[in-house]
Amino acid sequence: MKTFTKPFVLLADLLAISLGSCNEPTSTKETTTPDIKVQEMTISQMEKGFRDHQFTIRQVVQTYLDRIKDIDRSGPTLNSIIEVNPDALKIADSLDKLLAEGKAEGPLFGIPVVLKDNIDTHDKMSTTAGSRALAGSHPLHDSWVAMKLREAGAIILAKANLSEWANFRCSFSSSGWSGVGGQTRNPYIIDRNPCGSSSGPGVAVSVNLCMFAVGTETDGSIVCPSNANGIVGIKPTVGLISRNGVVPISFTQDTPGPMARTVKDAAIALGTMVGVDSADSKTLASKGHYYTDYTQFLKLGSIKGKRIGWLTSTDGVNYKVDSLMHRAVRYLESQGATIVKVKSILQPKVEAESFQVLLYEFKDGLNKYFKSLGPYAKVKSLKDLIAFDKQDSVELKYFDQSLLVKAEAKGDLNSPEYKKDLKLMLEGSRKEGMDRIMNENHLDAIIAPTGGPAWKTDLVNGDSFTISSSSPAAISGYPSIAVPMGFIQGLPVDISFFGRAWSEPELISIAYSYEQGTHYREAPKYQMGKY
Repeated sequence: MKTFTKPFVLLADLLAISLGSCNEPTSTKETTTPDIKVQEMTISQMEKGFRDHQFTIRQVVQTYLDRIKDIDRSGPTLNSIIEVNPDALKIADSLDKLLAEGKAEGPLFGIPVVLKDNIDTHDKMSTTAGSRALAGSHPLHDSWVAMKLREAGAIILAKANLSEWANFRCSFSSSGWSGVGGQTRNPYIIDRNPCGSSSGPGVAVSVNLCMFAVGTETDGSIVCPSNANGIVGIKPTVGLISRNGVVPISFTQDTPGPMARTVKDAAIALGTMVGVDSADSKTLASKGHYYTDYTQFLKLGSIKGKRIGWLTSTDGVNYKVDSLMHRAVRYLESQGATIVKVKSILQPKVEAESFQVLLYEFKDGLNKYFKSLGPYAKVKSLKDLIAFDKQDSVELKYFDQSLLVKAEAKGDLNSPEYKKDLKLMLEGSRKEGMDRIMNENHLDAIIAPTGGPAWKTDLVNGDSFTISSSSPAAISGYPSIAVPMGFIQGLPVDISFFGRAWSEPELISIAYSYEQGTHYREAPKYQMGKY
């Protein structure tokens, strides 16, 4: 293993860099940026720095912008950011003024965050879902997520790259590749994959290009990039955070969620985005189940007395992952947990049923999203998108669009096939899946390795998944939290904690105790592998 010195940049990467450079923040205000050590800084530490006048919000924003320029767009050229907010410094100046006047409000006041580029922002940044069909697309409104973050005082610093259409497009693909953004790279070993589809958010958080990021998950798209990039990811119960203004795949499974370097920061971020939104009917069920402050559940010693299921279906796939998982189990037992082995959770046909549901819901949701963009959208339907890709010089260069074609062939949500598959999927993943396993074994949570070490990025053959435990929580719509569990030859691996609907408080409490007792998070060093 050697230190990375000379980047190999794809044509699509160069395109992404040139697109982003058109919207660099500008300001006529002269400033000298001090040497602010934002690396591994937490939300609490940054807020204290603001209050104690150690640095200004503008100086912090400038520091992050410099890091994006030096690390993401040059140097190791990680290519995690599609576009930076051209008004970021102006927003920082306005917040500094409020701070000086004693009017600082909000749990994220002055905190720079990055959004996955399938989350709408009504500002000068585009929302593309990584597709050139949406290049330059400006939504008519902020998403719920963007609105809530701004209300909390956060600065939306940039939009991050992703697997195009959140990785629901191709028969196979390379996670972290999009037509707009090119290929994002893993910061630990550069030729390895960052996983996805929230690839850019995962990398941006890991290398300290922002304080935290917001990704989205349908099945694995928050927890897998958290695993590959050595960070914490919370995939909430579907309905805890509104999907209003998020480019959709599935009405049943989609959810935004925070990605951070610590459980505490992820918990702080989560509390700012929850709430009932009339524009997303799934959030109606969250009433009485959400908290605007999840830090109250950050209690050491929370593992003691817990009954935790250990999903062993991945055991034997990779002995190196097994060794980390067995170490994690021993630690949990040493802290007073009772571990119960669980062989499987989902009913046999659930994943196939889920796939059919996704095809129907993707077509319905995407057509509705295109309509929300107004009369000037370049594409107005899934059918238009398929036609656009066929004519574009980049979109089909590496990967096909077979999932788009399959979705277009489906009927509407009144289809008997859709209703049947949805019913069977929910029964097989909930009543006869997660709920049954947890009730029969009297479990407080379930654990499993989130994934294996990152594979080499391959634009010819696509991804090489070996281990994944995301589906039980994803298909049921239940919560999951990924936390660093250790390293395998320089590559991070996470452990996942998942459980019943609305069990975020329980899971955050257990995950926090595990994190604080182990401290496996290490910042990347941008290596290039020999093999």
